[in-house]
Amino acid sequence: MTLLDTADWSGHVFKAGSWQPGQAGQYAVVEPATGAELGRMGRAGVEDVTEAGRAAAEAQRAWAALPHPARAAVMRRAGDLWQQHAEEIASWNTREVGATPGIVGFSLHIAAEECYQAAGLPGHPLGEVLSSEEARLSMARRMPAGVVAVISPFNVPIILGIRSVAPALALGNAVILKPDPRTAVTGGVLMARIFEEAGLPPGVLQMLPGGADVGQALVTDPNVRVISFTGSTGVGRRIGALAGEHLKRAHLELGGNSALLILDDADIEAAVNLATWGSFFHQGQICMTTGRQLVAAAVYDDFVEALVAKAESLTVGNPALEEVALGPVIDAGQRDKIHGLVGASTAAGAKLVAGGTYEELFYRPTVLADVPVDAPAFSEEIFGPVAPVTKVASVEDAIRLAGASDYGLSLGIVTKDVMRGLAVAEQIPTGIVHINDQTVSDEANAPFGGVRASGTGSRFGGTTANIEAFTETRWITMRGTPPTYPL
Repeated sequence: MTLLDTADWSGHVFKAGSWQPGQAGQYAVVEPATGAELGRMGRAGVEDVTEAGRAAAEAQRAWAALPHPARAAVMRRAGDLWQQHAEEIASWNTREVGATPGIVGFSLHIAAEECYQAAGLPGHPLGEVLSSEEARLSMARRMPAGVVAVISPFNVPIILGIRSVAPALALGNAVILKPDPRTAVTGGVLMARIFEEAGLPPGVLQMLPGGADVGQALVTDPNVRVISFTGSTGVGRRIGALAGEHLKRAHLELGGNSALLILDDADIEAAVNLATWGSFFHQGQICMTTGRQLVAAAVYDDFVEALVAKAESLTVGNPALEEVALGPVIDAGQRDKIHGLVGASTAAGAKLVAGGTYEELFYRPTVLADVPVDAPAFSEEIFGPVAPVTKVASVEDAIRLAGASDYGLSLGIVTKDVMRGLAVAEQIPTGIVHINDQTVSDEANAPFGGVRASGTGSRFGGTTANIEAFTETRWITMRGTPPTYPL
């Protein structure tokens, strides 16, 4: 059995428990590496959101009322299906996203683990008994929020969708998933099919690919109570403001410009390996990508020389046809943004020492040396295969520059003195820190999120964060007999 019979999804959205034509027509699913059309996808409109919201609210009540082992069983089956259909899903992920085997395998592993971790949530204690000054039993109980809207991006569509979809469903919510239209098969159709096959009741999960109008409609729809958004800081600010206006919770996992600190005692070979992976993995299209490499003056020249040699040795091409280190970026708009930032940074004084060229959507791994702190490559999220390197005179200088960013997602520190690395990390505000590792990592059971312009903190991963994200707290009291009041 395959998950995708094109007759089931081509030109359709998944709404109210069935595959239906989108209200806004359909569009081509395009392979970035070749420009070839892979299929047709239904485009959702605002009317679809209204219908989906009503259906989700109705389906959610029955889903939440099921015994907790029934919801857990659906999550376990979903985890198994990610593994059973790994080859089919991997093929779509490679072709639709331009993903290399490393990120494909990682995505599939995390997808299954998210479902297995979520399977433990329905049976987890969801409340506590409280002390009371009255003669009554007093409790705080976590209740499903209701309908959760999940808005996910193009870059790692499997992980960045499933990490909200799975725990939200497991905790008794219904979910409306809006994947990025560019990657709606990998980030939407396949997820919907997985949960269909796992036995999720109709209407509990719906999938609506669409543009900004659909995203706005989800935030304002009266049936949606929680919004889980992953994407750019600019869009996140607008979603947060709109959610606040409508008195809804918005969990925002936004952009990053994560720093990797190479201290003066670092091993150069190990540091270059970490920096290469951190800046170039998945073409740099990851929120945790190493966006700034802050290198101690004592090792700077050797580090840059080795990093340039490594960048120039990396292969770039179509991962569906050959074994390559980097595939294509997602589209021409993203490529042009990357190239524009590289050009603006060299104009500001950075030295282009490797890369800086492209063919079609294949951008060469690029190294910018001596990057000034006022260059765009230092201050902005590039979201491409660019390694900006800046020399630092001291550890104090590195701490100051790392903490000067508006962003605060991930941080890597390379040093032979682990306790020194931890002491440095304590002075730099980020949601994630890796000592003697680069900035890109994820585990289904670990809290994930950033501070400052990178988002509203850890809202994904781990039992505590997921329960906090996708439930509401209700105070409940019970008495054996009614009290008598003095009026």
